[in-house]
Amino acid sequence: MRVVSGRTDRVVVVGAGLSGLAAALHLRGSGREVTVLERDPTVGGRVGIHTGPGYEIDSGATVLTMPELVSEALAAVGADFESVEPPLRLRQLEPAYHARFADGTALEVHSDAESMAAEVARVCGPAEATRYRRLRAWLARLYAAEFDRFIDANFDSALDLVSSRPALADVSTLVRIGGFGRLGPKVARFVRDPRLQRVFTFQSLYAGTSPATALGIYGVIAHMDTSMGVYFPDGGMRTIAEAMASAFTAAGGVLRLDSEVTRIEYDGDRARRVHTADGVSHEVDAVVLTADLGGAQSLLPPPRLPRRPVRHSPSAVVAHGTIPVEVTRRWTGSGHHTIDFGAEWERTFAEITARGGRGRLMSDPSLLLTRPACTDENLLLTRDGQSHEPLSVLAPCPNLDSAPLDWSALGGPYVRELLAELERRGYTGIAEHFRVDLVDTPQTWADRGMSAGTPFAAAHTFAQTGPFRRGNLDTGASNVVLAGCGTTPGVGVPTVLVSGKLAAQRISGSR
Repeated sequence: MRVVSGRTDRVVVVGAGLSGLAAALHLRGSGREVTVLERDPTVGGRVGIHTGPGYEIDSGATVLTMPELVSEALAAVGADFESVEPPLRLRQLEPAYHARFADGTALEVHSDAESMAAEVARVCGPAEATRYRRLRAWLARLYAAEFDRFIDANFDSALDLVSSRPALADVSTLVRIGGFGRLGPKVARFVRDPRLQRVFTFQSLYAGTSPATALGIYGVIAHMDTSMGVYFPDGGMRTIAEAMASAFTAAGGVLRLDSEVTRIEYDGDRARRVHTADGVSHEVDAVVLTADLGGAQSLLPPPRLPRRPVRHSPSAVVAHGTIPVEVTRRWTGSGHHTIDFGAEWERTFAEITARGGRGRLMSDPSLLLTRPACTDENLLLTRDGQSHEPLSVLAPCPNLDSAPLDWSALGGPYVRELLAELERRGYTGIAEHFRVDLVDTPQTWADRGMSAGTPFAAAHTFAQTGPFRRGNLDTGASNVVLAGCGTTPGVGVPTVLVSGKLAAQRISGSR
């Protein structure tokens, strides 16, 4: 494994999102002097929070899997869920998801194998439950062959895939079981019911591709989602970042908020100082850069050769607000996370993943409704004598490269159209009683410096996967390392936590 050469005692981490905080904790645990610089007044980055009148709601990631990666980062400095302030309390969601379909049926997605098999048998029949067990076993085999070797590992080149007998054995396993085929067709060979196929392939959207084109290896996301458990921390997702920041500062790390990095000063190919907008400069031996790759490039030396174009993932429109509990109480088949699938599955992905300005809004939308107070009742609020709960409605949509739409004019009308569609699907009262306080659109993400107006970064096409994705040492500077969803291993809460650890390994040399 290549590492940063020379002295690495003083490290600046740019960005206090999950990847930056993970890198900071692992580096602090290795004895480095670490300073984290964050432009926002709070930690969390893309795990953000919206503060509305009398309530708070997650405005970024809402799905937590593999919480042991958070534990691992905390343990780097001798901390755990109980020692941070305030303590981090996680609850496993059961069921992990509620899935609703256009034919009026619904299915609860359980992480426990027996509970899920019983639910599949109830909705789809006993033969399909047997096929589900085979699919679950295949997903577990993918994960076992893939995670340690190809996700939780640094690559120096594609040759690392076959550089040792164990690595070659894992690649051979992935080839043999269909990991380099297409995810959608592979899942369809296991389960025949189209509803189940959607439940186990919609996760390809996290990777920025359609089930028809996603590599089978991305079934590991479905395994994390549907087999390993989905969790929610009391108080919301932002408490994860707060816990990590608490552990970092308690261990002697320095965290500076409202501190935007404007320039990195180089001596040849080596970063020497990091400058912030308030006129402060920090001398450094190494830098971890977690900004979106579009914004990060302005802080790096000019590339020696033109970079190949990046294909970005689709984006999303998200409406945040509150709704009376007496309204949501009438909804059936709804819970903390509800995925409401439209009928036109293939067409939906074609619309939101089209390239070259041909992207379209979903003609038959599939939507994610998030109701965190279903799990944490402390998030409820009282207004006008009524109990209300926070609610988010997320609609995938094309990014700005795919569809350069005027979201300043389109955002409000599009949300009203989506709510009217949900009303028709049985969410009675949502169009009238959902008080929308914030609408995030691709333009929101673009204004925050995210390339192509998407918070999901570069898509996981074959040419942007594994060792072919932009590497964390591909900076043009000998002592600057990348972390975050734009580099390896990719998009998602577990993977960005891993990316921070991998960036730290490039500096500390420890594994």
